[in-house]
Amino acid sequence: MITPLDIQNKEFKKSVRGYNESEVDAFLDQVMADYEQLFKENMELKEQLERDSKQVEKYKQMEETLKETLVVAQSSAEELRSNALKKADLLVEEAEMRAKEIVASARRELERIHAHQDEVLQQIQIFKTRFKTLLQAQLETIVSDTDEIANDLKKYTHRNHTVTRPEDHILERFNTDPAANRSEEE
Repeated sequence: MITPLDIQNKEFKKSVRGYNESEVDAFLDQVMADYEQLFKENMELKEQLERDSKQVEKYKQMEETLKETLVVAQSSAEELRSNALKKADLLVEEAEMRAKEIVASARRELERIHAHQDEVLQQIQIFKTRFKTLLQAQLETIVSDTDEIANDLKKYTHRNHTVTRPEDHILERFNTDPAANRSEEE
């Protein structure tokens, strides 16, 4: 690439029919000034392009890092979500099992209570039956004994023709024989 210095130092051969040397020099000076400005701008643009390219590369690396981080974060979030769902399912399953065990235990206890209640009711029924039988037997004994006493009393009354009470007999003895009373007391 031609530099502004190359243009400035360029010398042309002189010929008989050549161009006006001062016009050529003035034009070359103008071309050199414009070219120098364009050359500087080009160099600045190249430097800027290089800086921008480095910045773009840096941003691309950051973008790639962010993408990787995002993928890792999404993967971690999905794994956490999956683990949380599994744990929640496990907790629900355990709670359902415990609830079933509690219900089964309550049913067993209820059945035991019902069985005990049935047993108590049966024992009450047996007791009532036995007590009723006992009362009927006692009543029959009382009726029978009363009938016997009544029969004995009738027999005794027919023999003595008078009914006396035992107290009457004691009072009669006490009133008639005072010495007998003392001997009974001793």
